[in-house]
Amino acid sequence: MSVPAADAFAAAGPLLAEHADIERRLADPAVHADAGLARRLGRRYAELGRVVAAHVAWRQARDDADAAAELADLDEGFAAELPGLLAAADAAAERLRRVLVPRDPDDGRDVILEIKAGEGGEESALFAGDLLRMYQRYAEREGWATQVLEATQSDLGGFKDVQLAVKARGAVAPEDGVWAHLKYEGGVHRVQRVPVTESQGRIHTSAAGVLVLPEADDEAEVAVDPNDLRIDVFRSSGPGGQSVNTTDSAVRITHLPTGIVVSMQNEKSQLQNREQALRVLRARLLAARQEEAAAAASAARRSQVRTVDRSERIRTYNFPENRIADHRTGYKAYNLDAVLDGDLGPVVRSAVEADEAARLAGLAEA
Repeated sequence: MSVPAADAFAAAGPLLAEHADIERRLADPAVHADAGLARRLGRRYAELGRVVAAHVAWRQARDDADAAAELADLDEGFAAELPGLLAAADAAAERLRRVLVPRDPDDGRDVILEIKAGEGGEESALFAGDLLRMYQRYAEREGWATQVLEATQSDLGGFKDVQLAVKARGAVAPEDGVWAHLKYEGGVHRVQRVPVTESQGRIHTSAAGVLVLPEADDEAEVAVDPNDLRIDVFRSSGPGGQSVNTTDSAVRITHLPTGIVVSMQNEKSQLQNREQALRVLRARLLAARQEEAAAAASAARRSQVRTVDRSERIRTYNFPENRIADHRTGYKAYNLDAVLDGDLGPVVRSAVEADEAARLAGLAEA
């Protein structure tokens, strides 16, 4: 479907002006004195760069087609080229239309993944460990850095819960951002396989829950009043070296206005655990603030399942058939072993394409 020239120019005009304004601001050294502001401007500049590039390509293709149309009656060569040029102009207009669809403003953000074992006991905890490794290996393929912020291991080496920070290396375009890819992972992941604890060889079904939070750029973006915090310290438990059970290095922070509680004990230093807990707290407060804003605007926002119930699943991992199936997009493949080794790209792309199709349909209706 082509877009009329006047409509495409009118829709792109304010964005082109914003891009030029941000370009001027980024040239000001004073802006870079505020690292958080510079990151936010840089992320928006990269996002608008897609619009600028698509707009330039559309204007050029449209001008070429217009010129050929004017000369077609005088020169057979131009007449022969005209259909191809018109098709190229339509394709460029469609590309412009696509990039004009409003993106999720968080697409360029880094994320914090929380993986929790659910129904299935020890088997669920082992599956949570499989999901953790899958995301770590996928991040490695994408060139992202990962850091386990907090983890509670199970008796057989799985995880009852684990928090993983995933961070892009350097500035990236919004469509290449960590949140742009991993935001679709929020929900319940179901596994079907023979557990290591099963002596009869029967296939069991269990589940693990994943929550994805966009990470705040800095402390200034999500201000936390120290008076709103209750901070408790206690001795760490579980694996962790000589400091475990000998020093009060673990930290529990309660945000009194919201009741959000974050505990950290992975690091040997109380100060480090406090900093990591505040980092997760800011991400949760940012997510809560965004959800409130979306609700106030009556905007449809993709929900993430926070309970770990097998009936509320987004994806099934079937080991006997080596099959992975995404129940939201209809994606199905028989390469589960490769996916768990980090080849998650095609699954994520199916969610990205389904989301884009829905947004384009909404734009067409509007």
